[in-house]
Amino acid sequence: MLSLGGSVLLPEIDKPFLNPYVEVLSKLSEKFRLFVVVGGGGTARRYIALAKSIGADDAFSDELGIQVTRLNAMLLMGALGNKAYPEIVRDYTHALCAAETGKIIVMGGVIPGQTTDAVAAVLAERVKASLFVNLTAVDGIYSEDPRIEPKARKFEFMTPSDLLKIIVTQQAIAGVNTVMDILAVKIVERSRIPLFVMDGRKPELLIDALEKEEYVGTIVSYDGKNSLPSLIK
Repeated sequence: MLSLGGSVLLPEIDKPFLNPYVEVLSKLSEKFRLFVVVGGGGTARRYIALAKSIGADDAFSDELGIQVTRLNAMLLMGALGNKAYPEIVRDYTHALCAAETGKIIVMGGVIPGQTTDAVAAVLAERVKASLFVNLTAVDGIYSEDPRIEPKARKFEFMTPSDLLKIIVTQQAIAGVNTVMDILAVKIVERSRIPLFVMDGRKPELLIDALEKEEYVGTIVSYDGKNSLPSLIK
């Protein structure tokens, strides 16, 4: 289960980061059954800001953001060609059914008020994923936002409860972007599916992480295993 940030896949609308992901996902799909949930990124945030400027409520703004995530997902689906299921799935049951084709399943948001990280966490639970990977704009989980505090501590391994404590603390600070939202982390905690947070700007590292003992990122797991290959066997 991959949660792919919109700002990673499309840092700018005219500078897409599609080709590296097409190569990596295509290769991984030969060995793993893949589900990819794509975020809205900066484009969704701009649309939501515009909606609020004309007086739209939060529910409408969320719906608008969901449409953007699905546009981003459709772009990735198109780039993957026949490797991907040829439709953006819109709910978890549809994802389960579509997965029987053996194709890469790509989707965006589902319901208002739920981030795509939370969507990915629920989908990981629904499909009984062996691993949940969060591909974001940082290279792991830190004690503080490393973009603000250079001395922030990076974690190589932690439990879901450890992560939840960090998220709650960070979200209490105005203007700080956390690596995942509370709902997503709570779902990770209850499902007991191992989570791996890594730098999505270097997708080639995902292949090494899944096939070798070496990885760059943070593993969140209950059982104390610190090797991704051992977690997904």
